[in-house]
Amino acid sequence: MTSSESSQEDILAKGSPVGGKRGLFQRLEAWLSRLSARNAFWNKICSLIWLPYAFRSGISFRRLDKDTFTAVLPFRRFNRNWYNAMAGAALLGNSEVAAGMYLFGECGSDYIVICKDMRYRFLRPCFGPAIYHIVNSEDLKEKMSDGGEFNIELQMDIRQHMRKRKTKQHRVGRCFITFHCTPKDMYRRQRSRVKERASKNNGASASETLHRDKDDDSKVLLHD
Repeated sequence: MTSSESSQEDILAKGSPVGGKRGLFQRLEAWLSRLSARNAFWNKICSLIWLPYAFRSGISFRRLDKDTFTAVLPFRRFNRNWYNAMAGAALLGNSEVAAGMYLFGECGSDYIVICKDMRYRFLRPCFGPAIYHIVNSEDLKEKMSDGGEFNIELQMDIRQHMRKRKTKQHRVGRCFITFHCTPKDMYRRQRSRVKERASKNNGASASETLHRDKDDDSKVLLHD
């Protein structure tokens, strides 16, 4: 392997940027990603287009301070089951949305965030709005500082919101979820390399087929 090839491998492994400006589509995608995490209004507008389930469920996100993030799932008819409790599917599905939005807000618009594994424990029925709290997570900044793709595990407590302020919120569920985060620049470079390899393989197979056809024609002429 030459030095240039090894340097390209290091770049792909670390996900560091290479010279060259982003295209119009990449700049638009980054702008929309930042806009969706700016406030609740733009988050709902973007959810209406790209996350219709989250828009219908009405889940909203609140950052109380630098280290406290919560998501609130309203107790509306769309989220309730036949005996007037919060549906298990609503609690489970919005767990991925809540954790993903937290992670997306922390990573910014430069990462692709994909859920790999999720385990949910139903502890008791929920008869009111559900509040998602991030109670434990790995060191995200340390993983991002490495520059490459990584897995991160989050733990959430889901509690029922009580109308009376002094009443203790009942914990109705606990969620353990793992995400895979990939830098977008790294993903684009990997895709371009896959396309280049595919085009080279297609060109080689086409030339091999052409040579094989010529050999077959020559054999036919000699036979005649």
